[in-house]
Amino acid sequence: MLPKTLLTILPLLGAALAQDGSISGPQSSPEAAGYSCDSSKCQLPNCNCASTSPPGGLKPEEVPQFVVFTADDAIQSYTLDAVNQFLAHRKNPNGCPIKMTYFTSLNYTNYTLVTDWFVAGNEIADHTMTHVGTPPADEINGNLIALNALAGIPLSSIKGFRAPYLNYSVDTLKLLKDAGFTYDSSASASVPVTDPGTDAFWPYTLDNGMANDCLAVDGLCKGQPKLPGFWEIPMYAFFDNRGSAGPHLMDPWLDTANGENAVNDSATLEYMKNTFTAHYNGNRQPIGLYTHPIHVAPSYPGVTVQNSTINMINNFLDWAQNQQNVWIVSNEQLLGWVQNPKPVSQLDQVDSLKCSTPQVDSSKKICNGIPQNEQGLLNHCAFSDFPFYTCYGCPSEPPTPSNPNPSQQVADGDKPRYRLPSNCSTPFWDPIAGECICTASSCAFADNSRPIGPNGANLTGGGTGSDSSAQASQSSNPYVPFNGNGALSSLPGGILPALLVGTLGAVIGALGLAARL
Repeated sequence: MLPKTLLTILPLLGAALAQDGSISGPQSSPEAAGYSCDSSKCQLPNCNCASTSPPGGLKPEEVPQFVVFTADDAIQSYTLDAVNQFLAHRKNPNGCPIKMTYFTSLNYTNYTLVTDWFVAGNEIADHTMTHVGTPPADEINGNLIALNALAGIPLSSIKGFRAPYLNYSVDTLKLLKDAGFTYDSSASASVPVTDPGTDAFWPYTLDNGMANDCLAVDGLCKGQPKLPGFWEIPMYAFFDNRGSAGPHLMDPWLDTANGENAVNDSATLEYMKNTFTAHYNGNRQPIGLYTHPIHVAPSYPGVTVQNSTINMINNFLDWAQNQQNVWIVSNEQLLGWVQNPKPVSQLDQVDSLKCSTPQVDSSKKICNGIPQNEQGLLNHCAFSDFPFYTCYGCPSEPPTPSNPNPSQQVADGDKPRYRLPSNCSTPFWDPIAGECICTASSCAFADNSRPIGPNGANLTGGGTGSDSSAQASQSSNPYVPFNGNGALSSLPGGILPALLVGTLGAVIGALGLAARL
């Protein structure tokens, strides 16, 4: 049982962290941006101008409405449960399960769950090792190395980055480009799409500099920084009745609406629907649900999660999915479409929207990110500060930015495990035997998507067909907890005290950032 002092302080920590990623007004303007781009020279798939118009010259009515779903910070069973209560019972119009992007920081992360989440088809992206804003190179690159070594995520699959606290600099973007990242998603689209000066641009490359956050980050915009082929995927805010004076970016359900003094789920749902409708009836720029899952994790101790809030978020997604041509996607899936834009009648040609499932015999014992295959094969790395599990061998000491891939600690009689090589996919790599069990493309993946309706049949996925007054589908079709039972007691000993330490550190970091602003 947790000490009373810990149970008392955890809700306060949750409230303090609620401001991670908030904005209070416009972060850019056309004058501050000073942006210019020649679309005749900047062409897809490797270059795209910052524009409010859909890519590829498509008309808005030909374009799917994308709802991007992301999560930030450590991965644990309760954070995945929090995500699953919104996504696990939904499908996209092609019958594929919903995928999302998890910007992962490694302090207090259970590495084997990162592997499992990735093999299930989700995107794993970089959020620094220890959750620091304006991060140095070792925080960014160390995260890449540790995710590859201890979670088995291919380096080529870690494409995206988001800065903790959305606190980044021109140098951060340059570091990302140099490290081979495909995109950043730290900048905010902070002006409504109905405003002539909106900064809600479709994802664009930095061949001609940034066009977002021009009032917030020194040295951005007016043609800087020029990073050819490197993408910015803006974070698209919701807006309450105050318009540009009432933006809500990350975890909008934690904010008060319309200048009121208390959170009101009905008011939040109303402005989320209104903002979605403005996008949907306009140029269909994406809209995003950007989450810190711990705030909506029912199994996290000491933090009270209102069922009305969970139902409100599910009601919004139910309602959105009942509109035609709505897709809930990861950043990786969104960017795949932007680079190869197809009208809604031809979305079956977009590889990123398909649902390829690894074909591995369920009876085979292999530590590969598929729970039924890896049962009994995980290494338990029992560090006092924060224990974790991994398929890839316990390090001799916890990873740090200065040493993200320590040597393995091998027990007497055991052999070291082999880390994922560059020529084998995670579900087919056997780290114990050190071999790839599938080397032919014909046995690797099966596409489980169904053909999208011909000639714009406008199939919709998920939802219950209910209106906004009905119960959310979460109530009638509950999610399956990611760890099998959702029980917090199933976590290894030592995790909860370490979580307290880590969360305190995050609060201190946030307060330090606020003091500098």
